[in-house]
Amino acid sequence: MMRARVPLLLLGILFLASLSASFATSLREEEESQDNPFYFNSDNSWNTLFKNQYGHIRVLQRFDQQSKRLQNLEDYRLVEFRSKPETLLLPQQADAELLLVVRSGSALLVLVKPDDRREYFFLTGDNPIFSDHQKIPAGTIFYLVNPDPKEDLRIIQLAMPVNNLQIHDFFLSSTEAQQSYLQEFSKHIPEASFNSKFEEINRVLFAEEGQQEGVIVNIDSEQIEELSKHAKSSSRKSLSKQDNTIGNEFGNLTERTDNSLNVLISSMEMKEGALFVPHYYSKAIVILVVNEGEAHVELVGPKGNKETLEFESYRAELSKDDVFVIPAAYPVAIKATSNVNFTGFGINANNNNRNLLAGKTDNVISSIGRALDGKDVLGLTFSGSGEEVMKLINKQSGSYFVDGHHHQQEQQKGSHQQEQQKGRKGAFVY
Repeated sequence: MMRARVPLLLLGILFLASLSASFATSLREEEESQDNPFYFNSDNSWNTLFKNQYGHIRVLQRFDQQSKRLQNLEDYRLVEFRSKPETLLLPQQADAELLLVVRSGSALLVLVKPDDRREYFFLTGDNPIFSDHQKIPAGTIFYLVNPDPKEDLRIIQLAMPVNNLQIHDFFLSSTEAQQSYLQEFSKHIPEASFNSKFEEINRVLFAEEGQQEGVIVNIDSEQIEELSKHAKSSSRKSLSKQDNTIGNEFGNLTERTDNSLNVLISSMEMKEGALFVPHYYSKAIVILVVNEGEAHVELVGPKGNKETLEFESYRAELSKDDVFVIPAAYPVAIKATSNVNFTGFGINANNNNRNLLAGKTDNVISSIGRALDGKDVLGLTFSGSGEEVMKLINKQSGSYFVDGHHHQQEQQKGSHQQEQQKGRKGAFVY
């Protein structure tokens, strides 16, 4: 009996070892599939809510579902809206605060308020320095027109849900794509509310005959002209004292903070070959959306999803409609591999600072060197003396955006040395 049990015991041990190895392999594969939790590829990260011949509405997957590292963004969602020329997005309200940014084209936005009050805004994405934007309070009925006879309208929205982590659009209309939310009431409620029989209510509001195909519909030029009479140009089009604009021949960046929402709105464009030098934001978590073009991004952060003193680089090749998240205090560098422009939203933006790690202006490392006894501190921080560090920093006469091709061959030669240094301790997490 003992001899029979020994082989069985060995088989059991081998089975458990095999199961453990399989489980470990599965975990490694899962980690490898999520090796860059900050990158959202446009091909598989957007979910389409509605689409027809006139346009579409789609939402980016939840940030916190991508990675636990992004759980502080669980109360924020990105929504993209596109429509063909001379189209209308039917009236709706959402259970979220909305911040609309026009990425291209022009839009006529109408906000409907009680007591027959309406506000009209004409927004455009043609401003090369800063795209127009508009805030829509939660629960406000609005509709949106693309008045242009030729150009498509593209809008990106930052949505801040007020009920839960999902966004719900409540459309008044009943179309082939969805029912009006008014239809969900019991018959006696609309009858009493409208002081009419349900048959008449159903015929006027909900009848299938004459229904639109979906929530984005065609609108004729005469109707657009009538609506446009009431519109006023957005005051956002001209830069204000609240705007922080920097730029040179390689690129430019304009930022504006909405203090009421604690959100930073940014517009950035870079020429092919330009480099936005390493920098970081002190408090804001920046959500970067690629409007047009391509770029290479490198983000440095703690290694793995745990408290550690090690860091690593998270890299991605960005193209149109890709999204990249830059956490607060994580250094990042962006190189344009073609002419490229971005729209950005910074969360937790009040009292936020942008700190540069290279360049002539706003360089926090050189700020250390210029302080009292600062060169001694730099000498203790780096391997060279303080004077050598300052001499190295001062070689770069540009600020923010510089020539990314400069010393490229020397960088390639030094890449092997960088790989050897990978994994050294350098980021304190506590």
